[in-house]
Amino acid sequence: MRPRLPPLNALKAFEAAARHESFTRAAEELCVTQGAVSHQVKALETELAIKLFSRERQRLIITEAGRDYLAVIRDALDRISAGTERLLQRQNAGVLTVSTSPDFAAKWLVHRLGNFAESHSGIDLRVSATMHHVDFAREEVDLAVRHGDGNWPGLDATRLCTERLFAVCSPKLLSGRRRIGGVAAILKFPLIHLDSRSDWANWLRGVGIDDADVTHGPVLNRASMVIDAAINGQGIALARTTLGAWDLINGRLALPFPDSLPLSKSYWIVCPKATASLPKIATFRDWLLAEASSDLRLLKSFTGTSKAATRRHP
Repeated sequence: MRPRLPPLNALKAFEAAARHESFTRAAEELCVTQGAVSHQVKALETELAIKLFSRERQRLIITEAGRDYLAVIRDALDRISAGTERLLQRQNAGVLTVSTSPDFAAKWLVHRLGNFAESHSGIDLRVSATMHHVDFAREEVDLAVRHGDGNWPGLDATRLCTERLFAVCSPKLLSGRRRIGGVAAILKFPLIHLDSRSDWANWLRGVGIDDADVTHGPVLNRASMVIDAAINGQGIALARTTLGAWDLINGRLALPFPDSLPLSKSYWIVCPKATASLPKIATFRDWLLAEASSDLRLLKSFTGTSKAATRRHP
């Protein structure tokens, strides 16, 4: 059986009137009329069959029973207030668990975590780098950054940014006798491949070079490893906008030429629709978008799009 609970508005009117010893001042605090407070208190007295106030010479005097009841109501309202504040603090702050791929974590996220922590000290960020798509219903993950087409039914998905695929290398390769003179000249250098040698063959066809010999150079199975190998001067690699941005902006990588290809897939910020508007999730999503937008602005100073590079790359 459900416990008997008086109306909350009546309890609030009683507590305010008892504290101020005045229906008028209670009405001012609650932003209602004096008559409304008087009516709520009278209705509460009727329901309880107990007199809570005595009216003497235009003064409001709380009865002994009213004083005992006030202690109970005040404690209950204080508990509700404190519980509400804790709940709001957990939504605005507290632990935020984020799932990303190892490549995104290594080449995009970890460099920036200090800036986020400095600006949002109330959020305790936990990053889980994994290749599998988390199950939000079963795993304690608040938000994920996924690579794909954005089609995940039941989830709120926001594109991090549009992406292109371009060639990158160590700045050392752009100086001296081995300076790269154009797209075709990259074939004189080791090509660093991701998973198979088809990546370079497809990219070169996209920028107008068919039947190129791309059988030279190492094959690695992680995009972050490919980029790091290029940074170390081991050859020329292909990098997508997101994963190459940090190293390009900070001078660890350079573009031997501006040719690039648009990509059909990109990184997306995803979370359950039911929690998409929680303050701490919205805060982190807005921060991710702001960082990605800043990257694109900075990259415009030394990237471009070749007229020939119009085919889409998977």
